[in-house]
Amino acid sequence: HELLRLQAERAAVSGYAYKGETAACKAFAAAFPYEETPDQAAAIEDIRKDIGGRRPMDRLLIGDVGFGKTEVAMRAAMRVVQEGHQVALICPTTVLAMQHLRTFTQRFSPFGVETAMISRLQSTAEAKEIRKRLAEGEIGILVGTHALLGKNVRFKQLGLVIADEEHRFGVRQKEKLKRLSQEQRENPTEYLAMSATPIPRTLHMALSGVRSVSIIATPPAGRRSVKTMVLRRSDAKMQQQIRRELQRGGQVF
Repeated sequence: HELLRLQAERAAVSGYAYKGETAACKAFAAAFPYEETPDQAAAIEDIRKDIGGRRPMDRLLIGDVGFGKTEVAMRAAMRVVQEGHQVALICPTTVLAMQHLRTFTQRFSPFGVETAMISRLQSTAEAKEIRKRLAEGEIGILVGTHALLGKNVRFKQLGLVIADEEHRFGVRQKEKLKRLSQEQRENPTEYLAMSATPIPRTLHMALSGVRSVSIIATPPAGRRSVKTMVLRRSDAKMQQQIRRELQRGGQVF
């Protein structure tokens, strides 16, 4: 009921209408090292229209792992930071937060946008410095785990909230995410949720029209399917798989 009430509040107010793409936004898109899939292009266009309108965006982006959801989110983030607003990207695990930090830093640093992360890995002094610079508007994009929802985390001008793997957050955490994007009553924040496997409640909200939905169903060219093996524990087998992954320059978790 609380989530629906917040949705109704957001739908009843006007948000900030982001202007057309700047030269930097076009250069950012051109720097994408791969070719966009048709579904990616459609999702980018959906979001472009959403954040260009007065109604605050509330969109669910569905796509399998490796289908390019992050790039779609980064295009939206670029438009937001270009107009002096900030972006919050929240994800359920520290490993995922570190992965996003690396990706966002690589893509945004050439354009002078600073990205930082807040999680349990930072020392108290480091976290305090990040919060201070965030409140002053020096950090454009903050990546974080649940620590991002802390009371002492304050943005100067939050423009976009991105929730990765939204289904991994509980109802209370989702409510905090919505409140984070609702705190600025005059200009409620844009909200983008990403998920490979949305839970029934989330999917129902999308299909019933409470929130918008974009689906990336086409894999990038040359993408290999995920290979899953269920077998008895074998140190030799694990060693073999780890060696193969390291030899190809990959990573193991």
